[in-house]
Amino acid sequence: MKNTFEVKDHSISGESFRLEYDEQLHMYFTTPKPSKEKLPSYYASEDYISHTDSKRSLFEKMYQVIKGITLSRKQKLLTAYLPQKGHLLDIGAGTGDFLEYTSQKGWTISGVEPNEKARTLAQQKSIALTEHLPENTTSYDAITMWHVLEHVYDLDDQLHWLKKKLSKEGVLFIAVPNFESFDAIHYKTDWAAYDVPRHLYHFSKKSIQQLFEKHEMHVVKILPMKFDAYYVSLLSEKYKSGRMNYFKAFWSGYKSNQSARRSGAYSSLIYVIKHK
Repeated sequence: MKNTFEVKDHSISGESFRLEYDEQLHMYFTTPKPSKEKLPSYYASEDYISHTDSKRSLFEKMYQVIKGITLSRKQKLLTAYLPQKGHLLDIGAGTGDFLEYTSQKGWTISGVEPNEKARTLAQQKSIALTEHLPENTTSYDAITMWHVLEHVYDLDDQLHWLKKKLSKEGVLFIAVPNFESFDAIHYKTDWAAYDVPRHLYHFSKKSIQQLFEKHEMHVVKILPMKFDAYYVSLLSEKYKSGRMNYFKAFWSGYKSNQSARRSGAYSSLIYVIKHK
């Protein structure tokens, strides 16, 4: 395990950042960490796909199709742990598709999204999102963070907030990339899921488990996000060679998922978390 290495921001700024390894937590931290004031500028691009519903290119069309498939899977996962449904909070809600879908399935919904453009697109779907985490007395039966925890500015504060806001019998669903996956090892510094400096933290199974244990919560289940291996490999091929190589990306994604069948180290993982 390297103690530190350099990764380039391929998508927006072209700047380079270091990833520094914390041996105790078994995770990497992006350094230097941009200031809170500067960080939003690294999201300021029409190509930042989580903040758009665009279908301009084949890649964007594929992303939107896969997003539609995963919406159903995420909702079924919620219902598997919370069959009575209830009040759902989605943090980092993007353009509101997941909340729109779950609302139609009978959930009471709330959502948080810092990006103004994404909130506007959500509003057009009649999904009202707030810019900041709610500080009212409401507790939530389900809290979801689909590829969001790696973006939060103050990690320890965020975990404390989640502990406080999750109801006693509630369930937290966290999805994050896994730097121990085959595709991460294969693409090295070109691995798209490092996504510096938007990703401030880079997690392993061990780090997620330790971080939540510290806040008296525990991981009850770990599940794969198999589509992510293909999506991340496709972006990684672009960063590595300057073009979308669909064949190589598909093969890499396939090998990553096959490898993970034995190791459990999928490109991205969903952690199902409850209070102790």
